[in-house]
Amino acid sequence: MSTFQQGDKSTNAPMSRRGFFDRIGSGTYGAALAYLLGKDLYGSASPPKPGEHSFDVKARAPHFQPRAKAVIHLVMQGGPSHIDLFDPKPKLKKLQGQQPSRETIAKTDLDTDRIGGLLPTPFRFARHGQSGLWLSEVMPHLARQVDHLAVIRSMFTTHPNHEPALYKMQSGRLQSGFPCLGSWVVYGLGTENQSLPAYVVLADPIERLPTNGVQNWQAGFLPPLYQGSRLRSIGSPVLNLRPEVEQPPEIVRMERDLLARLDGLHRQQRPGELWLDARIASYELAARMQLQAHEAMDLTRETKATLEMYGVGEPKTDNYARRCLMARRLVERGVRFVQLYTPGQLWDTHHKLATDLRAACEQTDKPVAALLQDLRERGLLNDTLVLWGGEFGRLPINELTTDKEIGNDGRGHGPHGFTTWMAGGGVKGGIAYGATDEIGFAAVEDRVSVADWHATILHLLGLDHQQLLFDRNGFKERLTSTFPARVVKEVLA
Repeated sequence: MSTFQQGDKSTNAPMSRRGFFDRIGSGTYGAALAYLLGKDLYGSASPPKPGEHSFDVKARAPHFQPRAKAVIHLVMQGGPSHIDLFDPKPKLKKLQGQQPSRETIAKTDLDTDRIGGLLPTPFRFARHGQSGLWLSEVMPHLARQVDHLAVIRSMFTTHPNHEPALYKMQSGRLQSGFPCLGSWVVYGLGTENQSLPAYVVLADPIERLPTNGVQNWQAGFLPPLYQGSRLRSIGSPVLNLRPEVEQPPEIVRMERDLLARLDGLHRQQRPGELWLDARIASYELAARMQLQAHEAMDLTRETKATLEMYGVGEPKTDNYARRCLMARRLVERGVRFVQLYTPGQLWDTHHKLATDLRAACEQTDKPVAALLQDLRERGLLNDTLVLWGGEFGRLPINELTTDKEIGNDGRGHGPHGFTTWMAGGGVKGGIAYGATDEIGFAAVEDRVSVADWHATILHLLGLDHQQLLFDRNGFKERLTSTFPARVVKEVLA
């Protein structure tokens, strides 16, 4: 008797892959029959021919001996104020309230009626650690880790608006559609753990997506399997990861074997379909993740002392602390690249500088310092590169407003000079590299471009930025294609 009802038009239609599994893959007999059919009727999919390039995330050898094996990128969206955190400018105190020069004003994106006088920091600075690095009072926890930081005070970028500047920090370009840093890293190196995503994104679980949304972790023209995978830090790491009905392991194994064979045949008939390859790879990864993802993100396995060190459970720090701790657990398990995003534009202090910047530090300072200490104590900091920074800095100029409730004590966007820092993974600790001018407006000494920053990160991972190439319609693309780039060797250990 036919499986289909009389008059069902689908009886004359070719059976789809989905329909095949709907009818024979749901029970014990169906799984066994599926296995036999896959083996006897379809056979094994042929492996790639020798010399044929296939895209995957299997671990690959770097160009040369790496100093770092993994990256944790702490993305501080909004533009943290270097003048108030890492780069003290006592000259501003002497010039407080004075109008900036015409040359300086011409380089800002502020309207004339919004330009106030020069604005010194409301916070105290002090030297810390054996290195004597300067740090603001609003980062007391990071102050205990300064001897492990390479603080780059001479960063600069080319656009004063958040969206283009963020695209540039992520991909080296001012517009969307290009591969981000994490995608390039995974394209070049793959990952050690094949049961977790190679590139994990831990965005804020409560607030909206960060500025530029998922474009922050897209693969652009690279094969889509190199894009970031967003995991949730609250609840199940991935929705619908576990099956609704548990089946015996033998049946699950037979179903996956047949599925792999059918996928292989499907892929053979459609060579060069990168989206198809990525979709199949994602399904295969999801199957392997059913056990490891929950274990990797389960903070109940941590000691009470570790949770307290990060600030898990504390109202101000819990959100970011959980994700910092998860980042450590992920790199500990062989994940190559982990990105953490602060909620919204946390560091965009146009107004209420003293209160809003302090609040941003209260949310992040303790977890970040704990992450560095935890990595070091576990022997992971030596080969884990930690990056901290935003898309630009802030201006040394008071940004005026007519809103009396807000008040005039904030800073506009400062792309001409700002600060980022690196730690671990072959970086020289306890140093400050480069300098901005006497008021903190622009980088003037040992300037570091975004392309230089990218080249240095790749170098620490054992990748030559000039050799990490992708053939895009005959054009050899790379992360640093747009601008000349140098490795900032002065920050290397």
